[in-house]
Amino acid sequence: MGKDNRCFREIWFKGRDWLEYSVSKDAAFCSWCYLFRPSNIGLGGDDVFTRSGFINWKKAIENFNEHVGGVGSAHNEARIQFEGFKNQIQSVEYSFSSGKHELEVAYRKRLTSILKVIRFLLLQGLPFRGHDESSTSSNRGNFLELLKWYISECPKVATVVGMNVPGNNQMIAPKIQKQLVNAYAVETTNAILADLGDRWFTLLLDEARDCSVKEQMAVVIRYVNKHGEVIERFMAVVHVATTTAALARLRGQGYDGASNMSGEFNGLKSLIMKENPYALYVHCFAHQLQLVVVTVAQANQYVCDFMWIVGSMVNTSASSCKRADKLRQFEYDRKVKLLERGEISSGRGLNQETSLARPGDTRWRSYQSTLCRIEQMWPSVIEVLQNLIDDGDRSSKGLSRTLVERMERYEFVFILLLMKRILAITNHLSTVLQEKDQNIVNVMHLINNVKCKLQKLRDSGGDILLEDVKKFCNTHSIEIINMTDNINNRSRLKRDGKNVIDIILQEMDSRFSETTTDLLIYMPCLDPRNSFSRFDVQKLVHLAHFYEDDFSWSERMLVEQEFEIYIDGVRSDEQFEGISDLGALAKKIIETMKNRVFPLVYRMIELALLLPVATVTIERVFSTMNIVKTDLRNRIGDEWMNDSLVVYFEKDVFNTVDNEPILQRFQNMESRRMQLSRIR
Repeated sequence: MGKDNRCFREIWFKGRDWLEYSVSKDAAFCSWCYLFRPSNIGLGGDDVFTRSGFINWKKAIENFNEHVGGVGSAHNEARIQFEGFKNQIQSVEYSFSSGKHELEVAYRKRLTSILKVIRFLLLQGLPFRGHDESSTSSNRGNFLELLKWYISECPKVATVVGMNVPGNNQMIAPKIQKQLVNAYAVETTNAILADLGDRWFTLLLDEARDCSVKEQMAVVIRYVNKHGEVIERFMAVVHVATTTAALARLRGQGYDGASNMSGEFNGLKSLIMKENPYALYVHCFAHQLQLVVVTVAQANQYVCDFMWIVGSMVNTSASSCKRADKLRQFEYDRKVKLLERGEISSGRGLNQETSLARPGDTRWRSYQSTLCRIEQMWPSVIEVLQNLIDDGDRSSKGLSRTLVERMERYEFVFILLLMKRILAITNHLSTVLQEKDQNIVNVMHLINNVKCKLQKLRDSGGDILLEDVKKFCNTHSIEIINMTDNINNRSRLKRDGKNVIDIILQEMDSRFSETTTDLLIYMPCLDPRNSFSRFDVQKLVHLAHFYEDDFSWSERMLVEQEFEIYIDGVRSDEQFEGISDLGALAKKIIETMKNRVFPLVYRMIELALLLPVATVTIERVFSTMNIVKTDLRNRIGDEWMNDSLVVYFEKDVFNTVDNEPILQRFQNMESRRMQLSRIR
């Protein structure tokens, strides 16, 4: 206040909603310009109403009017902004923002709808593209046709997909499809790696040719999850062998016997063990069992001839539709007669219509099924071959006559029933090896059981076998060797049978040489069978010393004491009664939280479970590859095939992946016309 009594007057507020007065600064301000100052403010004297404040009270009314200015003044620009802020629903900025939000919602719905279609095709292993995808085509391919059906069934989807969307934002191009599939595959793999965490793992590798004659290598990891379960997960299939792994956490390798995998000097096994000596190599047990039977078929002349006759018999009697139909009809008529005479009974799963199973060249356990059906369908097979002798062409007559003559010999029946018994014993082990959660301790136990059964068959099964051969020959009118008059024949057959079993036992000892190593001799001490009857503290202490990186010096000093406390506890705990498998033991330890009480014991069990048994999971990957990459899809790219294969094979993991991380990964692949805000 000056000598002329000049000061801010309250009456100035009237008609000036923008005017504000600061008591502390004794100055006037424009609230509109202060909050919504245009970019050109400060070019004139208006800056005083937003920064230092107006204090020239003598010319206040004149300066107020000058500040307001005309229609296009900075003050009126700020007024429009302020009114828009107060009424956002009617403001241009709000309308633009609201429209942008609606576009984003429609874009999200469009992508989500397309993801649902892609998810279905991936889970079924179906191709996406069509031969003709033009608008006039009657079949535009699975992706476009399924999307078209989805639009027709869901009116809400129709508003955001298809003709109601600009042509440059329909998100149905082949490039978009591949990017979305890649996002699915990457997120599925990330889910597997998240489950793996920083745990130890085992590497399983194998190679196979696809339908376009390209060598593909499948990569599978094996680990024990937080629930104590053995998990095998498919990671990738690659055309070029440039796979890297976190070798520090690698605790096992499993391949077949190919030199590029398990070679002593330059094989992948040796290269990895140079970097990590704790990555123990185990030759695929299923592959070794296969080699055992192959060796028998090649080493023994009787078995070799027998296998040739069986293969020729199946090919001759079922090589054409006409012969296969005749065989089925003969067998059907024979069973009807047996049913009428009451010699066999009918019922669910009993005496069903069947045919000869063709044995596989790489799956010798399939011979077990073939031999059983030959024994069961013997009269029908002979009748088909006799018809070929009577009515077939010259080549068929000669081969059929040879087969009938060889089949109706006592020696052939003897080898038939002998091999059926041998394969029945080894078939159980082969079936168990197909389980991907199988552990090496259990398999070693089964191998010893198989050896014992084969030894028992060799020592005391000869007479029972000869009685069964005699009974079979009497039933089917086959001439029987007079064993009483010719003791040499009986002794020779027994000797031949023992020779076959001896070859198998020798091959099993040679092929399964891993079971004689110190490491695998110690591991069965963890076996919980028969109330931990094989438990040996000293051997387990030696086992801890083998894994020096996983057990510190102080832990190796304490492991003996911890094992002694552990064995006393589990033997007296009712929760551990009846457990007969190392995998089940690991789960029970996690359930009872004894892994916290005995961390060193559980660590030892986990290392034992990590060791691979067979490359069965990889074989299943290659079987799946034949579904994803077919003769009609033989031009599918390596990345596209890998992405489709990962998602198709790991369906259980894929089903847990939400759409939101897929959408965000897709958005980040490249610049998009539309952006998606992340949903939290």
